[in-house]
Amino acid sequence: MTALSALGAVGAVGIGAAVWGIGIERYLFTVRRHDLAILPTGAPSVRVLHLSDAHMAPWQHRKQRFIASLAEELQPDIVINTGDNMGHPEGLRGLRAAFDPLRGIPGAFVHGSNDHIAPSPRNPFKYFLGPSTVTHEPEPLDTQALDGYLADELGWIDLNNAAGSLDAAGLRIAAFGVSDAHRGWDRLEDLPDLVEDLRADGPATITLGVTHAPYRRVLDTFTGLGAQAILAGHTHGGQVRVPGYGALVANCDIPLKQARGLSEWTHDGVTVPLNVSAGLGHSIYAPVRFACRPEASLLTLVARA
Repeated sequence: MTALSALGAVGAVGIGAAVWGIGIERYLFTVRRHDLAILPTGAPSVRVLHLSDAHMAPWQHRKQRFIASLAEELQPDIVINTGDNMGHPEGLRGLRAAFDPLRGIPGAFVHGSNDHIAPSPRNPFKYFLGPSTVTHEPEPLDTQALDGYLADELGWIDLNNAAGSLDAAGLRIAAFGVSDAHRGWDRLEDLPDLVEDLRADGPATITLGVTHAPYRRVLDTFTGLGAQAILAGHTHGGQVRVPGYGALVANCDIPLKQARGLSEWTHDGVTVPLNVSAGLGHSIYAPVRFACRPEASLLTLVARA
């Protein structure tokens, strides 16, 4: 009877956790806020809205309303989007509802794999066995339409294996980035020349490195090329975390303790802030969040003391 009682208690806890993660927490959108003292003395502050991993499907209206509210609520100076925007072949309809209020705000974006190919059914428990691999024939998404919306309509610059600059708060903000390193789409060898050309265009107040997947090789390269802050997504913060312990997986080779939030990355004696967004969504085939609320980040860049 004691064993049966214990088994029943374990089952009840499991059911309760599943109900919470599937039915409640994945809708508890939040804003994670950080101040980064990395601007030159006397520079005005810059509010950076970091969005990632929306995995948008057209019926996800609560998520769309939350993202749409951020423009007025947070008043960002720039937007950095670290990819995996699409969660469904018709996801762009939902993205328009979510992102349209951000029109007119300078921004930049990189791709995750779910900006090119749609998610597919898979065993969610395989996620906990290590970084995922492709074992099926993917359904292509309309990446051209997505990029047309982000670049042409919203006016955000494309940083997929590219570099560019933004003007915000009276400052020139340089940025460079790569496409999804999880799929091997990053061309790190191209960045030195791109960064050199960027610097030749004139001095910048700050330089940002932007990636979807925060693989060590990417973070090391970004730090070596002079990024003064790095923004990434992809990990979902682990998506299912153990309270008091943290993420069980990161779906890449970043240390698990850095799979969510603001930390620091050090390479060759240089240390820079690293913000890994836990993201706003999830695959439609793994609709759960536990101890890891969906989030946007507001990074306020302020002058060094």
